[in-house]
Amino acid sequence: MEQEKKDKGKYYLTTAIAYTSGKPHIGNNYEIVLADSIARFRRKEGYEVFFQTGTDEHGQKIELKAQEAGVTPKEFVDNVAGIIQGMCDLLNISYDKFIRTTDKDHEKQVQKIFKRLYDQGDIYKGSYEGMYCTPCESFWTELQLVDGRCPDCGREVKPAKEEAYFFRMSKYADKLIRHINEHPEFIQPASRKNEMMNNFLLPGLQDLCVSRTSFQWGIPVDFDPKHVVYVWLDALSNYITGIGYDAEGNSTEQYRKFWPADLHLIGKDIVRFHTIYWPIFLMALGEPLPKQIFGHPWLLMSGGKMGKSKGNVMYVDDLTDFFGVDAVRYYMLHEMPYENDGNASWELIAERTNSDLANILGNLVNRTISMSNKYFGGVVADKGAEESALDGDMKAVVTGAYAKVEEDMAKLRVSDALTEIFAIFKRCNKYIDETEPWVLGKAVKEDAAKADRLATVLYNLVESIVIGASLLEPFMPETAEKIAAQLNTKLRDFGQLGQFGLYENGNKVTDQPQILFARLDMKEVEKKDEELAAAMRAAAEAQKQPEAGGTSDGKNPGASEEAVGGSRPGASAEAAGESSAGPQAVVDLEAKPEITYEDFAKLQFQVGEILSCEAVPKSKKLLCSQVKIGSQVKQIVSGIKAYYSPEEMVGKKVMVLVNLKPATLAGVLSEGMLLCAEDAEGRLALVKPEKEMPSGAEIC
Repeated sequence: MEQEKKDKGKYYLTTAIAYTSGKPHIGNNYEIVLADSIARFRRKEGYEVFFQTGTDEHGQKIELKAQEAGVTPKEFVDNVAGIIQGMCDLLNISYDKFIRTTDKDHEKQVQKIFKRLYDQGDIYKGSYEGMYCTPCESFWTELQLVDGRCPDCGREVKPAKEEAYFFRMSKYADKLIRHINEHPEFIQPASRKNEMMNNFLLPGLQDLCVSRTSFQWGIPVDFDPKHVVYVWLDALSNYITGIGYDAEGNSTEQYRKFWPADLHLIGKDIVRFHTIYWPIFLMALGEPLPKQIFGHPWLLMSGGKMGKSKGNVMYVDDLTDFFGVDAVRYYMLHEMPYENDGNASWELIAERTNSDLANILGNLVNRTISMSNKYFGGVVADKGAEESALDGDMKAVVTGAYAKVEEDMAKLRVSDALTEIFAIFKRCNKYIDETEPWVLGKAVKEDAAKADRLATVLYNLVESIVIGASLLEPFMPETAEKIAAQLNTKLRDFGQLGQFGLYENGNKVTDQPQILFARLDMKEVEKKDEELAAAMRAAAEAQKQPEAGGTSDGKNPGASEEAVGGSRPGASAEAAGESSAGPQAVVDLEAKPEITYEDFAKLQFQVGEILSCEAVPKSKKLLCSQVKIGSQVKQIVSGIKAYYSPEEMVGKKVMVLVNLKPATLAGVLSEGMLLCAEDAEGRLALVKPEKEMPSGAEIC
């Protein structure tokens, strides 16, 4: 294996560093689990992996939150960084380094970087006058504001003027544009690249403010100590300082070995900072650019953003206590599309656990071991029975899986990779139904050939499960190890997964199979979800009171909410989902890729009239409506129970997406979609025609 690593070479992977404003929720934790699965997969492929994550700990927002908490900024970030690192450990994250931007070696190197860039003329001193957003820690011009508010998070901005140092961004803009055009893999997915080019680079870059004087919690500019290094020059530099970069030319062997990074894994809300600011900083330092920056989508709460006051923030410690670590990892990795946002809820996690982990995987392992014990005392042996077409087909699926998974992982399509792995377990279950071991078992005493056939069937199942578990290890490491232990074997290297028949003949499985994933009672899941939501809403309500440390004292409202995680995105606060600045006149969304009229024309919208409506029995969020559209009636399931009662729905004229592919939600068929508007707080309202229109009228 060491020789294999040497041949494969190095692989340096980073996540964005989490901002230490509070406890991160499941949407923030998704990134670290995604990165861990990639790191583990690369290690099994034979790469020498260095996987770095950590925390971003400076800035005005932290200074204000520490004041509110009555502690020093260092005490505040020490506590939150401990929580964040503890969550990484809870989720079984195999990081090689957890960096903190308060680490002394990082701070020293940031000072050196600043001084070097100043000495070579890339940084100059000036003053800044503009509109300032405290939650985002960003200056904006009047033209950049959206309806007078921050273009990133939609919050209030205030006039500000202060002396500052600036970085000459335009000096390197053309060089960066050439690099992006010459390296199509540099920014992924491609939609993120198009956004950066069209919205920021091609219109022209303004110089970037890189120091502040209006607060103290930051790394001092050592030659002008009333300034502290501002935001991105500090936070982004962790990717090189963490592996031994030295701005004076004395970088470590580790740095020379691992830089440039193979992958920066970040949230889609901070793509601009990583694909424009960071590459330009590196160009100014004369360092190579990272090979790839992947802006992943968000994990949202059933299609909406999370907020404490809504009672829908999901924390991984609550989830892992109830579902187990690997079930939570599986859900996060499996349910996230490549480019589009994914959904999470207690109900959805439970349904996926029951369907995939309990039924498909857990049941397969349990009954294979149980049959091996029942018929052969746990001994697994290939008796060389004549192979049938069923055997050949299953073996082809099993041995061909690694190539498909490897292709998916090379493209960072982790959800697709998991689907290919579970195709092995599904094929095994089908093989059991096809070969009917229980029928063969009845004849083993009278017919030796049937006994040999049964033994071979069970051997094929065990061998297939071992291969599947070995592929599953990067994604669900504890589960894979448990499976191997129950089959009394070891997980295999990827180089062995194209071969069938490596399980030792005559080996004996455990005589007491353990249930990997028990089926969950949906009523118990709903009860737990409601308990946590009620506690969260009560805590949020208590925080609004002045004596409970609310924002009535005029301090920054954005700094009083829960953790936002990620590296320090300007839009991080909305990623956490809580708008604490009060009702908003507008809601700004991230622009999706442009479509043509032909794309739009594929969608069929019509006016529908709701004839009847009832709650979905297995869900606390869903309503099932019978909707008359012209002369036909469609059944449509909608997640609007929190905003409408079934009685309120009857008789309404609504906008319906008619030609949406039918889907089953909580066991109920849905044949379309009712369109709703959503405000910044996640409240929904049905979209209805302004004037009376007949059922079936086309919306165009």
